[in-house]
Amino acid sequence: MKKFAFLSSLLLLASMMAGQSSAPVPAGTVLMVRLETTLATFSNRPGDPFRGSINQPVTVHGETLIPAGAVIEGRVTKVSEPRRISGRPTLGILPEAVIFPNGQRYYLDATLTDTNIPGTSVNDEGQFKGSGHDHRDTLETGGGVAGGMLIGGLVGGPPGILVGGLIGAGSGTGFWLAQHRSAILPAGTELTLELNRPLAMNGTNATTNAPTTTAASAGSGGK
Repeated sequence: MKKFAFLSSLLLLASMMAGQSSAPVPAGTVLMVRLETTLATFSNRPGDPFRGSINQPVTVHGETLIPAGAVIEGRVTKVSEPRRISGRPTLGILPEAVIFPNGQRYYLDATLTDTNIPGTSVNDEGQFKGSGHDHRDTLETGGGVAGGMLIGGLVGGPPGILVGGLIGAGSGTGFWLAQHRSAILPAGTELTLELNRPLAMNGTNATTNAPTTTAASAGSGGK
């Protein structure tokens, strides 16, 4: 009986060591994540949660450490929607956890480095910067010029067209500068995250929680 109890203890100890001996995912590893929550400067506030799932499994020395489909959870940290003359709109996000299909949850220290949205960028602090000038700006200012010319022509003939065009251009530009530009990360956006420190797959870095899904892979692409 004692021998049986001793063997059981050894097996339990071995299983515990095996569960805690997985090599950590190295710092600098890239996680490719598909965003599942639409985020926008006009609708979100700091503290709002977001969720995504890993597209590509993360493998180290041939061993899959984070499976594809693992869930990434985090929160919004910054929302800035300045007027167009003041700069570009900004969304800051902080990935905080990766959740495996079995419900095992690991704390995550990672930074956004890139997205697949043309005309946007990510700064050194991992903040998403929305696009600047686009075709809508041309339409808005052009519409102001055309409207001013039409009114000027009706009121004062050919000289009025010139004056009206200048007034319309000025009002159109003033209207454009007064507007706010929004930054949007739609659901389905491909996010590139990079680990700031090794992700340990052991009990000291884990808590039990539900959600789903898997992991990422190496690549590059910060801005």
